[in-house]
Amino acid sequence: MYSTGRASDTTRSNPWAKPRAARRMSIARWSAALPLIAVVAMLRSPGAAEAQDSFAPSRIEAQTEARWSLANAKALLEVVREASKEGLDPRDYSVEALSAAVDANQTGPTLDATATEAALRLAHDYADGRIDDKASFDWHIAPPMTQAAIEADLAKAIADGKVGAWLTSLLPTNDQYRALRTALAQADPADSTTRSLLRANMERWRWMPRNLGDHYLYVNIPSYELTDIRDGQQQATYNVVVGAPKTPTPQLALYAQSVVVNPSWTLPPSVLKEGKVRPGSAAASKGYSFSRRADGSIQIRQAPGPMNALGRIKFDMPNPYAIYLHDTPSKGGFAKDSRALSHGCVRVQNIDQLALSLPEGGDIDNALADRTTKTVPLEKSLPVYIVYFTAQADADGTVRSLPDPYARDVQVAAKLSTKIQMASR
Repeated sequence: MYSTGRASDTTRSNPWAKPRAARRMSIARWSAALPLIAVVAMLRSPGAAEAQDSFAPSRIEAQTEARWSLANAKALLEVVREASKEGLDPRDYSVEALSAAVDANQTGPTLDATATEAALRLAHDYADGRIDDKASFDWHIAPPMTQAAIEADLAKAIADGKVGAWLTSLLPTNDQYRALRTALAQADPADSTTRSLLRANMERWRWMPRNLGDHYLYVNIPSYELTDIRDGQQQATYNVVVGAPKTPTPQLALYAQSVVVNPSWTLPPSVLKEGKVRPGSAAASKGYSFSRRADGSIQIRQAPGPMNALGRIKFDMPNPYAIYLHDTPSKGGFAKDSRALSHGCVRVQNIDQLALSLPEGGDIDNALADRTTKTVPLEKSLPVYIVYFTAQADADGTVRSLPDPYARDVQVAAKLSTKIQMASR
């Protein structure tokens, strides 16, 4: 089912049902005993090359003995033909050449080269998404599977006669992805807008880790919400304010390691550039102090207190982007429908309730009773996923569209539609 309506505040989505047990992806070097055959680099169509293409299969010497049996080739062909159900184009995986080879009962070097190339490309796109240049969308989450592991596991799948099962095992198995796939199957073929939206979000799910952990925080920028997920169940949902289009929040997989109560705030470069905080009485009244670093640049720090921009609680998540979850004294933003307003960090409404719900909640409660800064270490690091999905399934499986505050769907759809030119032989 698909709906373009926004859910009401009383109908919260369940972004993540507990995923099935992640399938173990072996990284053993089976290729040393069973090397891949005639693998050549993939080429994209002229003018469509991406800034950084992480998919570049290694060139491995051809072997005189055929590796692809007809049964394995048939299994590959079946999966390739089903790629359209995943929002991908079977023509990108040599479907016609594979079909002709299978119909002719062909085996040998030609089939080996065609099948290996198609299988590696499809495995890459299932395991890590078709788009390689994810950084162009400010996506900085590590790929679920390396290319070396894909090549090694393909060799094992060929040896075991389980090519089809292995390829399909690379896809996400969570309920969100399944709901999007169902919605795509039910979408009107003439409704290109809906189909493009669903395909773009299925692609993003293929960029995601397959196993997120038993307890994690999930921030979906377009929904302007943070969801606390424990053992596959939604515990609570909080409104958030995220980065404005000019200062977007990057997509990250982080680990919260501590909760800082009554934090101070050192202004980041993005805020300093605006020049709104300057030496003077107004700044001093809000607790700002000014100092000069060794390199001559000015450092501005805001002391803890009721006017501190971080409020009374900050979830510290070490990362090179200086992104964290925090409170705020400015509560008005939470009442807005469009909450892309910050300089990049994520402001969380009622973040104190979230902090107090953690096992360390007692220590945090004691610290809140004081006005001094205190860091409460978390006994176990808490995964935090900051992501960007513009289509999301509610608890009943209905998929609804969300805003696209950073206008990224069109670009994702365009890259998905770029044709892949398979290497000539």
